[in-house]
Amino acid sequence: MLVGVGAFGLVLCAAPLVRGQVPDGVGFAPEGPAPSVPPAVIARDAEGRVTLRAHRLAEGLTVDGRLDEEVYLRVPPASGFIQQLPREAEPATEQTDIWVFFDDQNVYVSARNWDTQPDRMIANEMRRDHRNINRGETLTVVLDTFHDGRNGFLFETNPLGALRDGLFTNESNTNTDWNTVWDVKTSRFDQGWLIEMVIPFKSLRYTQGRDQVWGINFRRVVQWKNEVSYLTPMPASYSFGAISRVSSAATLVGIEAPSGSRNIELKPFAISSVATNLNAEPLISNDLSVDVGFDAKYGITQGLIADFTVNTDFAQVEDDEEQVNLTRFSLFFPEKREFFLEGQGIFAFGGASTGGFRQGLTPIMFFSRRIGLGDEGAVPIRAGARVTGRAGRYTVGLLDIQQGANDVSTTPPTNFSVVRLRRDILRRSTIGVLATNRSVALETPGSNQLVGVDAELAFYQNVRMVTYYAQTRTAGLSDGESSYLGLFEYRGDRYGVNYEHLAVGENFNPEVGFYSRRNFRRNFANLRFSPRTATSTRVRRYRSEVSFDYITNSDGRLETREASADFGIEMHNGDNFGAQYTRQYEFLEEEFEIADDIILQVDGYSFHEASVSYRLGPQRRVTGDLSFNRGSFFNGDRTQLSYDGIIEVTPAISIEPRVSLNWVDLVQGSFTTTLVRTRATVAFSARMFVGALVQYNSSNAALSANIRLRWEYQPGSDLFVVYSEGRDTSLSGFPTVENRGFIVKLTRLLRF
Repeated sequence: MLVGVGAFGLVLCAAPLVRGQVPDGVGFAPEGPAPSVPPAVIARDAEGRVTLRAHRLAEGLTVDGRLDEEVYLRVPPASGFIQQLPREAEPATEQTDIWVFFDDQNVYVSARNWDTQPDRMIANEMRRDHRNINRGETLTVVLDTFHDGRNGFLFETNPLGALRDGLFTNESNTNTDWNTVWDVKTSRFDQGWLIEMVIPFKSLRYTQGRDQVWGINFRRVVQWKNEVSYLTPMPASYSFGAISRVSSAATLVGIEAPSGSRNIELKPFAISSVATNLNAEPLISNDLSVDVGFDAKYGITQGLIADFTVNTDFAQVEDDEEQVNLTRFSLFFPEKREFFLEGQGIFAFGGASTGGFRQGLTPIMFFSRRIGLGDEGAVPIRAGARVTGRAGRYTVGLLDIQQGANDVSTTPPTNFSVVRLRRDILRRSTIGVLATNRSVALETPGSNQLVGVDAELAFYQNVRMVTYYAQTRTAGLSDGESSYLGLFEYRGDRYGVNYEHLAVGENFNPEVGFYSRRNFRRNFANLRFSPRTATSTRVRRYRSEVSFDYITNSDGRLETREASADFGIEMHNGDNFGAQYTRQYEFLEEEFEIADDIILQVDGYSFHEASVSYRLGPQRRVTGDLSFNRGSFFNGDRTQLSYDGIIEVTPAISIEPRVSLNWVDLVQGSFTTTLVRTRATVAFSARMFVGALVQYNSSNAALSANIRLRWEYQPGSDLFVVYSEGRDTSLSGFPTVENRGFIVKLTRLLRF
């Protein structure tokens, strides 16, 4: 162990780990150089691997984003970022200096981001956790606190001081809806911008013991150049998700975790609301209610956290975004409720993300929106508990929720329980089991269970294989109905290959999950060729893909066949052009009412479609995706025009319009669908904004509005003021009110 003493305190440096040396309880052997000799903080070897050293502070930093403390003169920064894009493995064209400090309570990350043309910096988003933060200049840090090369915490900011945090598991399944307590301040100087970030040890999970060895990496995005660079070399094939590839991250030594620290959080809330629902029986008009509840956390170990919730309320969650459905399958709406978002990736099964879904692909075996939400709206959650985290080579997820009754839909009280256990094997692979139980099933009076085993195997840089087998049991239905998957994927930068075989039984019924169809066998193949240009000043990359999808039922009858060819051009300035041609066959085994009084008969239908799209890069004040589709559709034709964009009024004011129009002409009749959505936001600071979402969907004649104020008046504590309204446009005259609500909710985080 190396020991150094400076004016700013004691510096400890753990001995380097060599090939094959694995820390206790960890299945990942880092390969990095020996730490540098103080005062230097970074060491690199010939292969670009990095060991970074953190420095202890005698006193904490004043986090103001100015980098004016004496410690910045005494401790040299780490630098030497490596491009991922546009010139893989070349030095970054803009210098980035970073420091990592700690004291008895916090970890501090500071950065000086040099820029040769700071007037061209793009920073246009202040809202906490918003995806648009990635459309401008950013610096992101990830901490692999278990040093397992698989999981980690993500913290991101931009020159406006926006906050974005997240969790990722198994080097994927990044959940940026997860929030914790931390802070960041930024400022600008005449040659770039500065960052000071503070992350309490209480906001992190890590292995037992005082002396810590973590994984760490940094991503710098210089958006006006469309350049992405990292502290360690990252292949272009990893794309923008490379930040979660912590198996290729640097090694951070010198961190000393506080001893004897309790990890207890209590978050009580109080809520008052006034509600009107003219469709309810009996009718509800200006009904006033007041309620209280709380969430709590307890650190069982440094790696395992227990969460408790009582009388849970999600009134502050923004309304779902409207969708138009021209298929015979169910629509998917993502989870937005905070309690269910933390640890979400732990429950992912068989390669399917719990946060996203594509029709016809893998069922989601556990989907938290099954809890507390029904066909008639929200169902009260009385209490719940969850344990998530790491224990040696194991990732653990346990969940038990008691749902109350819903008088409107006569839903009885229901208990939901989930057990997820995953074990690390090899360098970056896992095997796992999942079990779910619903005490009262949806399709029968009895209960519903699911049990499954899965494996994700990662080899080399870009090869991945996924497999699972799952069975469900529902009282009154056939037992032993199963689903299984085998997937091979090669995701190189220049070439890509994907093959999948998926089967879902006729009575496979994951009632604590989500699926769009049952009783099918699917074979899917995809080939990609995407060369990068070496000399073009405008085009960065070409992309061409062909894919074939073939779905039959269990008797071998063809239900869906789709062949498509896709061509794209990626520009250096962030613009993208795409063109696609698709031929499709669909067999309808029963009548399908695609619109009011327009019914497609049982038959097989062949049709085709061509589409073109253009994405405007983030360097413009008006950006977004434009697309045009035209082709045959079942026994007729369809034309679609859509725009999904962002208009930057100022860095604090933005408008996000979306328009989607469909003109459908069938033998049985013609119809038009119109979907209009506009979100307007005014951000007063990184922790306070007002947002309004207005939507119109002609498919269900619905006009809705949701206006939301969120003020995080101190880290982890929020004030929400929400107004929502739904109107029916099907009748003549001015749209009539169907429901209306006004809610005020206050939360307060207490840490012990």
